[in-house]
Amino acid sequence: MVNYGRIYDLIIVSAGPAGITAAIYAARKRMEFLLITVNIGGQVTYSSEIENYTGFQYITGEELTAKFYEHLKQYNFDLRIEDVKQVEPYGGIFNVKTEYANYLGKTVIVATGRRPRELNVPGEREFKNRGVTYCATCDAPLFKDVDVSVVGGGNSGLEAVLQLMKIAGKIYLIEIMSQLKADPILIEKAMASNKVEILTNTKVLEIIGDKTVRGIKVQKGGETFSLPVRGVFVEIGSMPNSEIVDFVEKNQWGEIIVNCACETSFPGLFAAGDVTNVPEKQIIIAAGEGCKATLSAFRYLSRKNLSI
Repeated sequence: MVNYGRIYDLIIVSAGPAGITAAIYAARKRMEFLLITVNIGGQVTYSSEIENYTGFQYITGEELTAKFYEHLKQYNFDLRIEDVKQVEPYGGIFNVKTEYANYLGKTVIVATGRRPRELNVPGEREFKNRGVTYCATCDAPLFKDVDVSVVGGGNSGLEAVLQLMKIAGKIYLIEIMSQLKADPILIEKAMASNKVEILTNTKVLEIIGDKTVRGIKVQKGGETFSLPVRGVFVEIGSMPNSEIVDFVEKNQWGEIIVNCACETSFPGLFAAGDVTNVPEKQIIIAAGEGCKATLSAFRYLSRKNLSI
């Protein structure tokens, strides 16, 4: 399907906090826009406990996503549940390609967020979804009363540990560095539990098993040994979903470089949220960046005398 007959003022790619906020502001500006996404909420949906989003002392990711969507549904606009494969310049505007169609926009906001980083060790891919997981919120209930390991000592790793403390048996927290990097309050909660054993200066060498995970081989100092776990929760950070644009400047991590107005190196293309080089990957920051991106796109169209 080719949809070259219509040209939108703005196309927003993805509907996490940045994309949803961008869409709300586009609707309020009466822009003719299209929101293309594979889901509503993005990574927020998988957050179990959110205690730092202004206005909510405590809310789950699913609840916050539902509130985002309720707000979004107040407006009339075009929504496509499709996977964007590529964004490319097209005669002074942009062509956004999905698996089903091509859509034209005078401006584009890329708000595609990030995806979990993999360990890249033997056994990881073989046992993915058979004991290896990247989402504690999604999969923790599957490991009731069994021993597991969590790889990664940052906030996401410690949050996974806190979830698993209510469900799993013994929990081995593995961190390659000499100390944990998470917020002190999270570390204190984990250390207070007799279910959690913290292994710093420890490297994962291999994930072992038969039909499912049966253990994890690690190295600590000069010693190599195995831990008898049935689950491996990989929480070692994430990578930006920036591959769909190959004509803008990115940093060494693949993040799209933007200025304070969410402008990229290519005029008319904007980016917002965790896919960019903006420091601190937080829900509230992504939402604010989505707002800025739409206001910048609106200003860009006004300066160029492109009708809105």
